[in-house]
Amino acid sequence: MSQPEVTLFHSPNTRSTGALTLLEELGVPYRLHPLNMKAGEQREPAYLAINPMGKVPAILYGDALVTEQTAVFIFLADLFPQARLAPALTDPLRGPYLRWMAFYGSCFEPALVDRSQQRETPRAMCPYGDYDTTISTLLGQLEKGPYLLGDTFTAADVLWGTALTWTTMFKLVEATPVVQAYIDRINARPAVARARAIDARLVAEQGG
Repeated sequence: MSQPEVTLFHSPNTRSTGALTLLEELGVPYRLHPLNMKAGEQREPAYLAINPMGKVPAILYGDALVTEQTAVFIFLADLFPQARLAPALTDPLRGPYLRWMAFYGSCFEPALVDRSQQRETPRAMCPYGDYDTTISTLLGQLEKGPYLLGDTFTAADVLWGTALTWTTMFKLVEATPVVQAYIDRINARPAVARARAIDARLVAEQGG
């Protein structure tokens, strides 16, 4: 029996660009369901039935519906093990891989949002500790390079490469030499160029 096709609910130049890039890295067939967020399509009943949060990405695979960015990444990379973008359950790298997947959503993004909004939460009550420790922990891992898991490129690098590209672009994270070298390394991959070309086409179709 053939596998069902992956459907990606996607809006160009959003967080779901990372999921689009991951699908290009995986090299598997998928169907793109574009949403025009400027027109508010993510808030219409049809999409809220997919994700009540009105966010992208979301994926549908057969009867399996997956939302939340890191969950989408973990699901897709495990679904297509032939691409070798996720360490197997018995691989010693599986733990570090899951750590960096979780670190993105549980520490990095909340720390950035709090810093940009100038919100201060007592360390004992803060789920990520503090901003400086969050950033220094990430930088310490990137310094070991070339990828988050050393010489092994994984879906985690697709996630972080995409995230650091936009966070440095908007000056939310400093583009230190280590960070910039990592960004350049990830963005040199052909899958990134293909995803960007798809986004450029969608932006044009949606009226810029």
